Amino acid sequence: MTTPLGEVLDGRRTAEVHKAARTLLKEPLLLAQGPHADEFRLVRQHATELRDWFDRNTGWSLRVDPEAARLARTPGTLADPTHPAREASRGRAAFTRRRYVLLCLALAALERGEAQIALGRLAEQVVLDAADPHLAAAGVEFTMERRDERLDLAAVVRLLLRHGVLRRVAGEEEAYVSGSGDVLYDVRRRVLAGLLAARRGPSTITAEDFEDRLAELTAESALDSDELRFRAIRQRLTRRLLDDPVLYYEELTDEELAYLTRQRAFLTARITELTGLVPEVRAEGIAMVDPHDDLTDVRMPEQGTHGHITLLLAERLAAMGGEVSRADLERTVRELAAEHGAFWSKSAKQPGAEAELVGRALERLTALGLVAATPKGVVPLPALARYAVGETVVTEPGRASSRTPRPPRTPRPPRTPRAPRTPRAPERKAPPS
Repeated sequence: MTTPLGEVLDGRRTAEVHKAARTLLKEPLLLAQGPHADEFRLVRQHATELRDWFDRNTGWSLRVDPEAARLARTPGTLADPTHPAREASRGRAAFTRRRYVLLCLALAALERGEAQIALGRLAEQVVLDAADPHLAAAGVEFTMERRDERLDLAAVVRLLLRHGVLRRVAGEEEAYVSGSGDVLYDVRRRVLAGLLAARRGPSTITAEDFEDRLAELTAESALDSDELRFRAIRQRLTRRLLDDPVLYYEELTDEELAYLTRQRAFLTARITELTGLVPEVRAEGIAMVDPHDDLTDVRMPEQGTHGHITLLLAERLAAMGGEVSRADLERTVRELAAEHGAFWSKSAKQPGAEAELVGRALERLTALGLVAATPKGVVPLPALARYAVGETVVTEPGRASSRTPRPPRTPRPPRTPRAPRTPRAPERKAPPS
């Protein structure tokens, strides 16, 4: 028996909308040319439906033109520092405060500039703008005479290359950093104009404190009716369910919790309808689980030494319960090295490496909503319990289930894949960020 053509077409259309929406959540700025060109065509094809869904359920606007698609995605909470911009290189170093300032100065210079610009010229404009008295009072100063400053500017430029704001015409950033050459770029002005995702222009912000300025930048319009207030709550909750690994009930206001209690099935069904994410509802909160495992920028478990250490520490923290100090965790890593060091890299077994190993593990666990930092250490959060090793359930035919206590089994290290062979004459591409 064959499937009716209408059902086949509806299924294909649903799959296309899913793929387009999921790509926008991973890459809110899509270019017509590049690694996501096929997904861009889907976004453009289903732009009306996607635009209506995001506007109604999240308050995010979607702009689509022949050159780019931009989902103006703002975070569900402004207090989460665990997902910074990262350098577009194998090191994936998080942006520092200086790099964020450089990024803003570079964008301002590009906005005033021409259709092409050299990296040296961009550096000159940044130095001039950094002479502003307000920046000087904040301790910000750039001369571009030191190598570390040029490295920071090169990292900013590579981020803009990845997002399609710039297109390299000639030269390499390494030559500029070493002082032996320059780089020429095309400036894609339409992409540049849509880069800022904010409800208000930064020049209209009057607050002085950073947190207050950020709140004003993303503030919604006046909510002078119950309908508008409920819509704002629905949008905030949907943004958090899409953005956060876990939405804990205790983090919500009384009004938000009451709304979520009444409308939980509706909210999660709408997200599933668009993205294919599946709700996992527990006593402490909700997590939208991705069956395809590709809608995340932080994974666990992960391959390699650091992934194995993070998994082992997660198990230990889940078993410990209350607050744990950094010193205790570093001591635990030393104990684990004696037992599992054969699976680890040589540098991870060096004396004194514990602090960095614990720091990287806690960074990942915090970003995933599994632990919370405290002045003395960390506190496990409820979702960490999924990494605990409990009793084994033994069931025999004809007998009732019995629980036999067993010592917790230490997880094995993730298998490290073999390095792929380098293809002949590879095309130069920007590494993923």
